[in-house]
Amino acid sequence: MRELRLGTVSPSALLEVAARTGAFDAAGLRIVEVPAGSSREQFAALLDGDLDAIVTNPDNVVAYRCVPDNPLGRLGDVRILAALDRGLGLSLCAAPGATELDGAILGVDVPGSGLAFVGYELLERLGIRYAVTALGSTPRRATALLTGGCAMTVLNAGNELRAEHQGARRIASVADIGPYIGAVLATTGDTLYRNGFDLRSLVGVLLRTARDIVAGRRPELLLAAVQDRLAFDEYLARRHIAVLLSRGHGLTPNGRFRDAELKTVLALRNKHTKAELDARSVLRHGLIDTSLLPGQ
Repeated sequence: MRELRLGTVSPSALLEVAARTGAFDAAGLRIVEVPAGSSREQFAALLDGDLDAIVTNPDNVVAYRCVPDNPLGRLGDVRILAALDRGLGLSLCAAPGATELDGAILGVDVPGSGLAFVGYELLERLGIRYAVTALGSTPRRATALLTGGCAMTVLNAGNELRAEHQGARRIASVADIGPYIGAVLATTGDTLYRNGFDLRSLVGVLLRTARDIVAGRRPELLLAAVQDRLAFDEYLARRHIAVLLSRGHGLTPNGRFRDAELKTVLALRNKHTKAELDARSVLRHGLIDTSLLPGQ
C-alpha cells in the first residue's frame, strides 16, 4: 500500500464511501486523513510537505498561489486538481434564539479567505452589519454557533444540518450568489512531480465514487457511511444524501471547475478585498491543473 496524507476539514461521506467499497485498497492507496484546525494550519502543512494533498475551499488555493498578503504571508505552487462539490448545503446560519443580528458577530475560518467571503456577501445582500471573529474550521464554527461563540457563521457538509437540528436557522444560501464550487482537491507542484501516480489514483477513486453515489449505486452502503462518518441518525443522513445528489449543491463527478464557478469565487474575493483577479490571469498562473482528470 502507498500512503497519502490527506488534509481534511469536515468529515467526508465521499471519503467514507470510497473506503467502505474498497476503492482505495483496489488502487493500492492507504489514505491517512489529517483534520485541520483552520485553513491557515492546513496550508502551512501542505507547503511544508507534511501533507500530500488537501480538501479545501478553492478561494484558499487562490490566496496561497496568487495573493501575497494571505494569512501565511507566503505564496506557493499550489494547484487545484479536481472540483469535488458545489457547496454541500453551504449556508449562512444564525445561532439558536438569535433574532437581532444587526451588528452581531460573524464567525469565520480566517477573515481574508475562503468561506468568509461568502458570509460577507450574503450579509451585505441582507443589509446586516457585522463584526468578525476568527474561529477556524467549519466544525469548530458550528460548535461556536451553538455555544455562544458567534451569532452567525457559514456552514456546510452536514454541519449546517447538525446546527439546524439543534435550533440554528439558515438565513441565506450560496445559491443566492451564483454557481459555486465548495471543495476542491489540491496539492503542490513539488508533490505532483514526486507523487503524481498516486495522486492520479486518488483523483480517479474520488471521481468514480462520486459518480457511483450520484447514480444511486449501493444506497444502503451510502446511508450507513453517512450515519457513521457524520454521527447522524437516519433522518439527518437521508437529508445529507439528498444534498450530495443535488445538481446545484452536490458532488461534481467529472471534477471540472466551470468558468462560471471560478468567476463567482474570484468575484467574491475581488469585491471584499483589494484584489483584481480575473479567471484568465489565474488560469495562466496555473491555479487549475487538469492533468490528472480522466481523459487527460
